[in-house]
Amino acid sequence: MGTTSWGIAKSLGYPDGEAIEFDILVNRIKTILDHVNIPVSADIESGYGKDEETIVENVLKLADIGVSGINIEDSCKLNEQCMLLSKIRMALEKSGYKDFYINARTDTYLLNIDPRNETTVRAHAYVESGASGIFVPGLKDDNEIKAVTALIAAPLNLMSVPGLTSCKKLRELGVKRLSLGGALYRKLQSLLDTCAAHIYESQDTSLLFD
Repeated sequence: MGTTSWGIAKSLGYPDGEAIEFDILVNRIKTILDHVNIPVSADIESGYGKDEETIVENVLKLADIGVSGINIEDSCKLNEQCMLLSKIRMALEKSGYKDFYINARTDTYLLNIDPRNETTVRAHAYVESGASGIFVPGLKDDNEIKAVTALIAAPLNLMSVPGLTSCKKLRELGVKRLSLGGALYRKLQSLLDTCAAHIYESQDTSLLFD
């Protein structure tokens, strides 16, 4: 299972975007690890660090507590991201975590910067630098998905959005992993808001027991 940075941040009363301290994130992920018996991948956004050494240390902290993989964003930095991925992979292998899964996220489709070509270039570079898989949120057209899966030699991860929801269909298109982002948390929050508003307006709590 994969954690969502948005959901963890919101559950603690913070906005998304590395607004919480990394140790707080680690503690929340450790709680998840303590309650499940399947592999857990952690979303660490851009790495929660201002320099490569800190980000590498953060990844090792997660590996040490039992995390099996990470999502890490490139923020449109190609060469710098390749160097970072290489250092992360080398540090993991040196520490005995050779099977650790690095899911390299790129926002080429979200930012619409020559998306197919740029995604292909970045995917090849990231895989050569140690990435295990490629995460491309914003990619949702069937033909584009087929093209991208044919062009990259790594498992493709997409983000579920309206119109991109069927795991069966995505499997047929070659997608290996589907992320929910903050959608599940937002659905839960919407239900809480609706119930709270109804209770306030009706002055009746019976819907809680339907």
